Amino acid sequence: MSAKIRYTDEPLGNLRVVPDFLPRPEDLVFREEGVKVTIALSKRSVEFFKSEAQKYNTQYQRMIRRLLDAYAEHHGRPLTTRSTRGRTKSART
Repeated sequence: MSAKIRYTDEPLGNLRVVPDFLPRPEDLVFREEGVKVTIALSKRSVEFFKSEAQKYNTQYQRMIRRLLDAYAEHHGRPLTTRSTRGRTKSART
């Protein structure tokens, strides 16, 4: 058996409260609404995703969907004033 722990009343030092970073339970069960689409992909792309999916024991369609979701999330953010400053009027319309 390991040595017994001795607790003391010494000061703990500079502590800070860490904001809650875990998702709420209801956020864990939420599932986005899916939309069925038909799309033609290159044979090379499908073979790549099938091969990778097999390595990680998942579905290749799910991997493609997650990739598209990540792309849309990254590029779907609204433009900031700084990012639109250099654009001409014709490029904005």
